[in-house]
Amino acid sequence: MDVYSTLTRSKETFVTINKNRVNLFVCGPTVYDDAHIGHGRTYISFDTIKRYLEYSGYAVFYIQNITDIDDKIINRSKESGIPAHDIARKFEKRYIEDMTKLNVTGVNLFARATDHVDEIIDQIQRLLDKGFAYETEDGVYFEIEKFPEFGKLSNRNIEELESHRDLAETTKKNPQDFALWKKREGVDEPVWPSPWGDGRPGWHIEDTAITEYYFGPQYDAHGGGLDLIFPHHEAEITQMEAVSGKAPMVKFWLHTGFLNVNGEKMSKSLNNFITIRDLLEDYDADTFRFFVLSTHYRSPIDFSKDSLHQSQKSLEKIKKFYTALDVEVSEVESNNEALKAAKEEFFASMDDDFNTPKAIAAIFVLINACKNQELSENDKIAIKSFLDDVSLILGIDFNIVEVSSGSDELLDVILNVRQELRSAKQYDLSDKIRDNLNELGYEIND
Repeated sequence: MDVYSTLTRSKETFVTINKNRVNLFVCGPTVYDDAHIGHGRTYISFDTIKRYLEYSGYAVFYIQNITDIDDKIINRSKESGIPAHDIARKFEKRYIEDMTKLNVTGVNLFARATDHVDEIIDQIQRLLDKGFAYETEDGVYFEIEKFPEFGKLSNRNIEELESHRDLAETTKKNPQDFALWKKREGVDEPVWPSPWGDGRPGWHIEDTAITEYYFGPQYDAHGGGLDLIFPHHEAEITQMEAVSGKAPMVKFWLHTGFLNVNGEKMSKSLNNFITIRDLLEDYDADTFRFFVLSTHYRSPIDFSKDSLHQSQKSLEKIKKFYTALDVEVSEVESNNEALKAAKEEFFASMDDDFNTPKAIAAIFVLINACKNQELSENDKIAIKSFLDDVSLILGIDFNIVEVSSGSDELLDVILNVRQELRSAKQYDLSDKIRDNLNELGYEIND
């Protein structure tokens, strides 16, 4: 298996620190609002990566942090009058609910930052003792000039940063030095006691304290969105390698590409911000997972109604083929050449940096090949068994939703209403009803 690492900017043979065991950490959400489809893209990708690693025989321990203390949470608390703790718990709960709906179930541990303040303080103290950090009147900071390799993940260096630095007044030695501990009085925000006074952790130190506690100073894989490479992941490397004296902190750095909406960056100001909850009001989770996995995890992805509709139609083709096999899976022998070729292509693609779009393409080649041949019972059983494995790896159910006969009358009513809408030339609404019925497993054609 070959996996691309952002650190080396190349594909490397996936060799783990401990044979057949993988320690994986992925940066989780800051819980001040509902998760959006960009989060969905990243976490579906890493859920699928974990699924495939486990399918391939690895035991994977997957940790995702929960940033439950942050400026955004505190600002939301001040705006709403709701305690920061309550806001964080509310949106953490909603986030996990959203992930469950997307069948993102592979995380073994959600680690809250506030549950690891002791580990954070301990790591900061060791950085101070080793001379990598210093204290000022408003906090404790990491001195990046003490770590010559700063910038090796993002390919930036201190000189480049110096030319773009903020020249505003600061208590830091260098405006690029980042906060490890923020001193606060605790009048209107949560604080914790520390050797440097009451305050709260900086963002970057939360993750390295968590991973060091569970994994030690070095582990196999770290994931997140492309936007986190700098400064967040860069700072993580700097802190952990400085305090431990061991490098590399992580063998494989994996980053998902950006998600845009209709060709534009998603933002509330552009009125194109889509939460996972908004999405699932109109589309089912399997369709969105299929849409995400139809693009390589490292590539940019453009979300639109048309692209999601195309994913829906493509997934429906697989579901119909799977359902039409109509056999019980068992252990059988099959020499079907199309199946053999599909298996080879699927697993070769997944072994090539988890290339899900290429792997999915192999399924359609198989479906098209089977149209032109008479399949034996053993062929059908073997094909269905293979598709069951694909379903497990991709986290997508290939079964068409079964609807009880008691709903037939209701379906007739809906179809009659839809026909009246078409007669009145209200095609947008009639098409939406058709699309929703297709998502539920009904085949509606005009």
